[in-house]
Amino acid sequence: MANTQAAINTKMLVCDVDGTLTDGTIFYSDGNIESKGFSVKDGLGIRLAIDNGLNIVWLTGRSSAAVARRAQELGVEVAQGANNKDTGLREIAVEHHLLLEEIAYIGDDLNDIPALAIAGLPIAVAGSATQVLDLAAYVTTTEGGRGAVREAIEFILDAQGRLEESANNFVNRLTEGDESGQ
Repeated sequence: MANTQAAINTKMLVCDVDGTLTDGTIFYSDGNIESKGFSVKDGLGIRLAIDNGLNIVWLTGRSSAAVARRAQELGVEVAQGANNKDTGLREIAVEHHLLLEEIAYIGDDLNDIPALAIAGLPIAVAGSATQVLDLAAYVTTTEGGRGAVREAIEFILDAQGRLEESANNFVNRLTEGDESGQ
């Protein structure tokens, strides 16, 4: 199956944020404070990916202190304010010396289509726009902000034959007190 081969070749997962790492809800409070909710399931999945050499980069059209904070907590590179996600994806590929074919991109809406169209493994979260679903080689069963990124990471690691070992290594580090969480 083509999507399994693409997953085997994947060296990086680039993630949209709003609607993918979050459920797409943005909360504003007095004083222009913006907040978003991130799934700890995705956080743990990102830790598994990083621990196993799968690079993670977030690519988002908006700019948010909440996104910067969560990315820093997880040790993830983030490119905010990316109006043209295909250009952003190409820049990330060049910066990391990767071919587009070695990059998976996960998104949910129309602004993700240019990046999905050039990624080696285009992934859509459940509930994505129809046009995004049409482009996707893999569609998660989980919606954005509910563990969809973790599901995509597990799909990639499983295709690469590294999922079970990565989970066991994570649990072993927990029992040794070396893991700080997600």
